[in-house]
Amino acid sequence: MNPFSVTFLGTGTSHGIPVIGCSCPVCFSSDPHDNRYRSSILLEDGHHTLLIDTTPEFRLQALRSSLTSLDAVLYTHDHADHFNGIDDLRVFSKVKALPVYCSGEVVSSIKDRFGYVLKSYDEAGGIPHLQLHVLEPYQKVSIAGFEVLPIPIRHGCKLILAFRIGNFIYATDSSGIPPESLPYFEDVDTLVLGSLRYRPHPTHFSVDEATAFATSVGAKRVYLTHLCHDISHSKLDSELPSHMHVAYDMLTITIGDNNGQ
Repeated sequence: MNPFSVTFLGTGTSHGIPVIGCSCPVCFSSDPHDNRYRSSILLEDGHHTLLIDTTPEFRLQALRSSLTSLDAVLYTHDHADHFNGIDDLRVFSKVKALPVYCSGEVVSSIKDRFGYVLKSYDEAGGIPHLQLHVLEPYQKVSIAGFEVLPIPIRHGCKLILAFRIGNFIYATDSSGIPPESLPYFEDVDTLVLGSLRYRPHPTHFSVDEATAFATSVGAKRVYLTHLCHDISHSKLDSELPSHMHVAYDMLTITIGDNNGQ
């Protein structure tokens, strides 16, 4: 696979940071790394652009990253912080329907919550036009020039999707990995993993759980994302081993470069 870049459009949890009405040190931090939109990434290979999740700030993320075109969208799951920016896909589907790839559960949520995006008639020209494709677990599919492998992971009692593209894995919102999914995390060069806070949480990895899992699968390079306001970027970054990093909004990394990362 050709090299591609990954840009973190957002790295925060469902509240975003700063949190409304909060006066904690992180929410009042002067460090720009502590300002976090809801979590999403953009993949680019010089010819194609692939978006993973549409957060409530998707319009702002697109403007901030100078995004002008999209070839396809992937969804990890249908929680509001990863999903509710779907209406702003209208800009990218004016000429033809935009391909969207997700689980059958997310397809049902789109039909129930945003059914208008599937209408063929658009009198005012103000709605997205999306073409839905259901992903099957562990079955690789070519999407906008990228070979994407959907991997089920646990998000509390819910199964959502992580995505492996070459030697890169994006696994936000995880609280555990089913045994049948573990082999697909082997030999990964770059792992992006949700790490909500220091304390345990029923539906997300804590910092210790995320770093322990990343170590167990031998990930060569690790980026922690989906962070809440309990986590100071500079503090956590100073605590991690050298191959682990705290992701931040608008960080861009390269996958498949000469270092194999």
